[in-house]
Amino acid sequence: MQIEVLKSKIHRAVITEANLNYVGSLTLDEELMEAANLIEHEKVQIVNVNNGSRIETYLIKGKRHSGVCCLNGPAARQGAVGDIVIVISYASMDFEKAKQFKPSLVFPKEGNKL
Repeated sequence: MQIEVLKSKIHRAVITEANLNYVGSLTLDEELMEAANLIEHEKVQIVNVNNGSRIETYLIKGKRHSGVCCLNGPAARQGAVGDIVIVISYASMDFEKAKQFKPSLVFPKEGNKL
């Protein structure tokens, strides 16, 4: 049996930009992505702590050490600069393997730095 489990989480990043005139996605500092074991174009869920919205989109690699967390396209309507978000990725795996699996968890500091 296959189940979905938490693979990666960036807990309480701060939105630094919202770009409505873009094709869509979330641009995220490459350093944060690597720390959370996330890759470009990976599907993610973004949970906005400030307004309760939950959206799904994909990741775009942002400049390393920039602290960027930019909602793009329609996602830009789901948050404002300064909002706190949780970025989540899930993985499908065998039930028994899932019991042993440990997700990658990242807790950014001020400026979305590690």
